[in-house]
Amino acid sequence: MKLITFLLNQTETLAILHRDAVYPLQKVAQQRGLKISGMMNDFLNTGEKEMEAAMKLDSEIKSGRIDFKPIHISDVNLLAPVPRPASLRDGYAFRQHVAAARRNRGVEMIPEFDEYPIFYFSNHQAVQGPGDVWCMPDHFRQLDFELEWAAVIGKRGINIKAAEADAYIAGYTIMNDMSARTLQMEEMKLNLGPAKGKDFSTVIGPYLITPDELKEYLMPCKANHTGNNYNLKMTCKVNGVQVSEGNTGDMDWTFAEIIERCAYGVHIMPGDVIGSGTVGTGCFLELNGTGKLLNKDYQPQWLKENDLIEMEITALGILTNSIRKVNSDFSILALKKKSN
Repeated sequence: MKLITFLLNQTETLAILHRDAVYPLQKVAQQRGLKISGMMNDFLNTGEKEMEAAMKLDSEIKSGRIDFKPIHISDVNLLAPVPRPASLRDGYAFRQHVAAARRNRGVEMIPEFDEYPIFYFSNHQAVQGPGDVWCMPDHFRQLDFELEWAAVIGKRGINIKAAEADAYIAGYTIMNDMSARTLQMEEMKLNLGPAKGKDFSTVIGPYLITPDELKEYLMPCKANHTGNNYNLKMTCKVNGVQVSEGNTGDMDWTFAEIIERCAYGVHIMPGDVIGSGTVGTGCFLELNGTGKLLNKDYQPQWLKENDLIEMEITALGILTNSIRKVNSDFSILALKKKSN
């Protein structure tokens, strides 16, 4: 099932998308005498009962048994599929990206990467969907995309073992972990993790794809790992030029293993979004570092005002955003205190 959130008469609305046809889920359900929530956050919080009912409606739509006039996808304003996540975590699952980024900085690969999956919390209030990404002047100091995908949690749980964790995933979506690298690198010198370099925008969308839609792409996970793994091609284009390519199947740590760590001693909740971390070659920081390492005359590239970003993942769609600049001269970089 392919789920979207869009604006209908200025109201946030959950819908099933089949081909280019949008079926508002609550209205279709009412026609069949069923009660289903009209917004994604409420829908996820109701548990498996509404999900099962929605899956049945999706099957009827696909088989042509639903007599309902849909809306064409071109006539709707897409929001993030989960507009207000309960929380936002981002993992570190792709060894290729971590190793390349460390190599480019002239440091050894950290052995702890292979011992346990890690994540950080980001700003779930700054999650957005397709469309304009508004950036402050300081964000344009080495503004970057990060090509990722994300799992969305569908039911509450605690102390979940990796072998059972895939059952807690409601669906998957593309994720662009926007990064202001100058801000990020300055604050990470204090060893507290990324904050202002990350918290202005994380983009997810355009759809939430339920796991049953991905069965044909299942593949074995890496040796000595546990959980579902999928063979999905990942690409990113900037202004129509492909700059990044990878595959979700290259994840070393699976979402199941990341969830196991997330849920240790705490509840994961419906609507939690958990990113995979950046795929190998999936950001300008890595690409620029590698380019400079191979060619001293390499010219680094960063995102600029009006750039168009198109991220595509097999079966998950294309996530499209344009970079916009806030008309402001306010700079937090200029507020740094001078050392004595």
